Amino acid sequence: MDHFKQLETFVSVASRGSLSAAAAAEGVAPAIIGRRIDALEERLGVKLLVRTTRRITLTFEGSAFLEDCQRILNDLHNAEASVSAGGVKASGHLRVTAPAGFGRKHVAPVVPLFIESHPDVTITLDLADRVVDLVNEGFDCAIRLGDLPDSNLVSIRLAENRRVVVASPAYLARAGTPREPEALAHHNCLAFGASANVQRGWVFQQDGRPVTIKVGGTMECTDGAVLHEWCLQGHGLAWRSWWEVGHEIASGRLVTVLDEFQAPPIGIHAVFPQRKHLPLRVRLFIDHLKNTYGNPVYWRRAEQAAALAAETGSEVVA
Repeated sequence: MDHFKQLETFVSVASRGSLSAAAAAEGVAPAIIGRRIDALEERLGVKLLVRTTRRITLTFEGSAFLEDCQRILNDLHNAEASVSAGGVKASGHLRVTAPAGFGRKHVAPVVPLFIESHPDVTITLDLADRVVDLVNEGFDCAIRLGDLPDSNLVSIRLAENRRVVVASPAYLARAGTPREPEALAHHNCLAFGASANVQRGWVFQQDGRPVTIKVGGTMECTDGAVLHEWCLQGHGLAWRSWWEVGHEIASGRLVTVLDEFQAPPIGIHAVFPQRKHLPLRVRLFIDHLKNTYGNPVYWRRAEQAAALAAETGSEVVA
């Protein structure tokens, strides 16, 4: 159990930003917290925290280890809650936020299924392409794609998100096919508008390391669905998530390029504020998403439904 105490202490220090804050939260002396961190770093053989008189920052290894620790401790708390909850039913109101595009396609359709299983729970789903402040805005959980810089939140990886560069066959016939990322400078790239502050460039992998390529073109938009439609119409190249364009790639309406330079997948995460006892309704909703997204059949069905909707012109998304 000393190992678990060290992990809990590490997460507490990382989230609170100081030894003294972590010590105050636990009601012990800062020196005790410091000794636990020292023992953990000695046991692992790596430096996890850089400590100065003013602040504490995570090393590269510490950042990676923090996510694993949060997941392990959350799994432990969930296991305990499963036993202690017994026959208690989830109830109360759940506020969830998700990116607009992903939320419409892959969060909204699973909400009714969750409510059917837990009729005493009510849900508000907020779809917004911004980073919501969960604590100050009163949200229980957020679905986020990509990097998670805020160490004050616990994250659980639900699935992987692969991004690809795509274009219509008509565009490639007219403008040619780029063979390396640098060639994008000579193409019309459909990117998010700079004011969105979301997409600073398209990410690839070269020589085993990620590189960000600045792109530009004649049209920008702050709505990914518009970029997607422009791409289908043959106006340029777009960097889109597989969950958005997979069915059109399968049907031949879009073609992937630069596949050999594809960056590793990023995570689709559920994140929530650190709490000693996670409400049962939040835990069960996250489990519902994890079980859904973890089933390969779900993604195949989602692609088939999207393809059918495109053929019939309906609004069915999953």
